Amino acid sequence: MTKIGIILGSTRPNRRGPQVARWVMDTASRRGDAQFEPIDLRDHPLPHLDEPTPPMFGPSAHPHTRAWAERIAPFDGFVMVTPEYNGGVPGVLKNAIDHLCGEWTDKAVGFVSYGVSGGARAVTQLRVVCGTLGMADVSRPVEISLLTDFENHTTFTPREHHVAALDKTLDQLIAWSAALAPLRAGAETVSAGS
Repeated sequence: MTKIGIILGSTRPNRRGPQVARWVMDTASRRGDAQFEPIDLRDHPLPHLDEPTPPMFGPSAHPHTRAWAERIAPFDGFVMVTPEYNGGVPGVLKNAIDHLCGEWTDKAVGFVSYGVSGGARAVTQLRVVCGTLGMADVSRPVEISLLTDFENHTTFTPREHHVAALDKTLDQLIAWSAALAPLRAGAETVSAGS
């Protein structure tokens, strides 16, 4: 069965992300067409990129990066739940992405973003980064406003259009993850034969 990781891309204190990621996980778990698993970057503290060799050239020398690679490798696709900080992607999420290369390749990715403007600019940046790594990003992001979608600016209250948008994102993500499976299988065969 297709396996999707739901990555929470914020580690800051008092973050709103856990509420959004929990909603994504709860909604996704009602489906029967994939398995979903949360991945909180707080559980995977990575120093600012400290690799002596770029990830595309092979396994890391550092245990923390090897552990991160083992966590990400089994998934067929991802939902990245990301805030927008000052018009861009959080540094901790970018750093986590940059620590790996092959573990992301030929996998689908969807985005659920939140911010004053719904996090759209963070998603724009993530599309470029993920595309460079050979990921296929689905066209339907879910954008959540900190101004209108959080009661008293603290409690996430998803509206019906968010649920519909998330369902479409997950539909595409699962379909694309399945469609990319032959490419991932081919890469595994090549690696095993090397």
